[in-house]
Amino acid sequence: MQKLLRFSETEIDGGRDILRAAELTSDPLLRRLYLEHAIDEFRHGLMFRQRAGSVLRELPPRSNRTFQPDLPASGGHGLDDLQLDKESDGSLLAFLHLSEKAAASRFTIYRDVMQHDPPTQAIFAEILNDERFHMNYTLTHLVRVAPERHRRHLWRARLSRLWKGYLRLATALASAMGTLILTLQYFIVLPPFAWLAKRAKRKESPGWLPIASERNGSLRRQY
Repeated sequence: MQKLLRFSETEIDGGRDILRAAELTSDPLLRRLYLEHAIDEFRHGLMFRQRAGSVLRELPPRSNRTFQPDLPASGGHGLDDLQLDKESDGSLLAFLHLSEKAAASRFTIYRDVMQHDPPTQAIFAEILNDERFHMNYTLTHLVRVAPERHRRHLWRARLSRLWKGYLRLATALASAMGTLILTLQYFIVLPPFAWLAKRAKRKESPGWLPIASERNGSLRRQY
């Protein structure tokens, strides 16, 4: 259920970004296609949200409400990685094409693994058809707006996605390594120091201790 809600959030966020792209483009045909694309994304988000509500209502009263279908993690459109104001129509179409192609591959997997849940499987199948349309129109109009540079745009988009994926992986790996190192320090490095502190404490006499007379001088001087 929570993953369905996460899918809904991803689709709606992608729709907002594509709506922003429709506002920025000067190509009237692309503007119309972007608007239709954004409407599809908002509709997908609503479908996921409604299905999540149905799953929640179908759960027994005493069942675990944090149940999640065993699905791979969803990936977004990745438009939050771009500065839409600075992108050309060609570069944006290339990035959208690769994102929709990856999304179509993911939704094919989701549709196949949800055979035990026909209503959810039907949602993935319907969305998969839209993703294929989005994949096809972005490539067609990429060739139209950049007939001589469309391959270059695709390669740049691929490299950008690979670099952003590497950064996300490196960040996750660094976080995992930091957690592991801190855990090892807590269980390996700190115990000896704690043992030494307890040992030193046992050697100290309890209560107040007398001080040497030479240290009990006038309080009018600093030393």
